[in-house]
Amino acid sequence: MRDPRIQALANNIITYSVDLQPGEKVLIENTGFQQELVNALVEEAYKAGGFPFVTIKDETTQRALLMEAKEDQLELQGKFEETIMKEMDAYVAIRSGNNISELSDVPSEQMALYQKKVYKSVHHGLRIPKTKWCVLRYPTPSMSQLADMSTSAFENLFFNVCNLDYSKMLNAMGPLEELMNRTDQVQIKGPGTDLTFSIKDIPSVTSAGHKNLPDGEVYTAPVRDSVNGTITFNSPSPYQGFVFHNVCFTFKDGKIIEASANDTERLNKVLDTDEGARYIGEFAIGVNPYIQTPMQDILFDEKIDGSFHFTPGQCYKEAFNGNDSNIHWDLVNIQRPDYGGGEIYFDGVLIRKDGRFVLPELEPLNPENLK
Repeated sequence: MRDPRIQALANNIITYSVDLQPGEKVLIENTGFQQELVNALVEEAYKAGGFPFVTIKDETTQRALLMEAKEDQLELQGKFEETIMKEMDAYVAIRSGNNISELSDVPSEQMALYQKKVYKSVHHGLRIPKTKWCVLRYPTPSMSQLADMSTSAFENLFFNVCNLDYSKMLNAMGPLEELMNRTDQVQIKGPGTDLTFSIKDIPSVTSAGHKNLPDGEVYTAPVRDSVNGTITFNSPSPYQGFVFHNVCFTFKDGKIIEASANDTERLNKVLDTDEGARYIGEFAIGVNPYIQTPMQDILFDEKIDGSFHFTPGQCYKEAFNGNDSNIHWDLVNIQRPDYGGGEIYFDGVLIRKDGRFVLPELEPLNPENLK
């Protein structure tokens, strides 16, 4: 018998996250083999009057393909996936690989080629701007291990996080969205961090269960050349199969001019992917009350209560600052006291201290008010 929480999740995704309407086509893409959720999504899509399509991918096969893939081969793969995506009205991705390091030994030039020829054209060119989409993780034993939790405890956390009342969260986000839209100068302070930038005239966007599950962020982007100072990230960050720790950037006029981490050489190779990789494409504030600690999975970590993330690479069209890149790498800093604390100022006014909002209109976003 299927876990009723799976059916509830599938219903939430189809009816709320992508709001599938009669006659619309939805592509359900599963990295891994989460058949119960895939089948539940198919059933819910049919109930909504939609037409579901399914693709199954495997990270070990993806590694084998990428190791020796040629440029014209990846260009054709991009065209193949573009052809499918162009037909879709909605997209649901279930990402549930068993090894976050599966792609760690794929040469960096191969990963850059894949990002350019496939991922950027299909996902940034079509899926993000042209479909109603939702990307989610699904609990696996390896994810439980990374979260330092038992499989059962992690599953309970997962369903609490993903079946949260996101409509309530969306309402609470309104004042923060409005404040960000009125803000020019942002300053962020904390251990190893003293950063300034402008978000003037860059739209802010609420994200509450429509794009990601789990969700819980309000994002915008800095004016491209306005970022100055230093930032140190206190959350581990997997990227292209490697887990980076203690990433530190120094900015001058928007550009990362110094970068260090546990593998500084590898870090700088990522940042040298293209010109836009050394500029920031997103600034976001995380508010999910159930996500308290990093688990080396960005869809969870970027939503951590009391966090913000700062993203080298491609900006979103909804929060456009002109930065173009083949990468988009969300790096997370947690500002709660147990992670060293910190402050965020908007136009000189303190809006969040040690991970808690201090302005009365923003207090509904504090964790006790969102559960």
